[in-house]
Amino acid sequence: MQSPLALVRDRAPEANAAAHAHDEARSPEFDVLERRVGVNLARLRAERQLSLDALARASGVSRAMLAQIESARSVPSIKVLCKVAAALKVSVAAFLRQHAVNGFEHLPADRSARVVTSNGRYWTRALHPDAEPSTAEFHELRIAPLHTEPGTRRAPGTTVNLVVSVGTLEVSVHERRQLLATGDSIVFDADQPHSLRNPGDTEARAFRVTVNAETPPRWDVPQASPHDAPLAHAHSDA
Repeated sequence: MQSPLALVRDRAPEANAAAHAHDEARSPEFDVLERRVGVNLARLRAERQLSLDALARASGVSRAMLAQIESARSVPSIKVLCKVAAALKVSVAAFLRQHAVNGFEHLPADRSARVVTSNGRYWTRALHPDAEPSTAEFHELRIAPLHTEPGTRRAPGTTVNLVVSVGTLEVSVHERRQLLATGDSIVFDADQPHSLRNPGDTEARAFRVTVNAETPPRWDVPQASPHDAPLAHAHSDA
């Protein structure tokens, strides 16, 4: 039995042949975004059991345009994506997520990235995909008894949410200390000096979510040329 996604993406043989010929003429790098948006749109539509016509009516985007997006023949504008996202009741980011291509991304424990420092007394394991930059990071932490681990200061605007799952932890943020018991959590700005200390005689474990600061685009502002300076000066004197 075919999956809903397979049924949604099914096309007539001649359409498949035309799309294949079109794909051959394009570079793989150019196709990445188109394919990701197209597959995610098809999956989201299939999950809601919407036909192209039904989604076209709900979003105000033509059926032909939706079909082109799903078949990776067109990259939609932000305006079009916003209309479709509103109709599907999702965020625009849902069309761009790598893990959403299959609806989920499995992260096996034996293949997750681990970092061991301080002679084995501090251990972290990534619980998020690390293949591409992300706005949020999710880690499991293990801290040996009586060990203090200094934190890495991050860019202004970065926040950390930490919850203790086993044992106790003392969190120091800019010389202010807070003791956390099992189940307690804390949120703090990660651009401040901070550290974690396990005051107990057994290993402490915690989970940490780091939300990275949003970096605004760096606009290239043209510098005034030497020929512009006299004109600017003359204008200011006027």
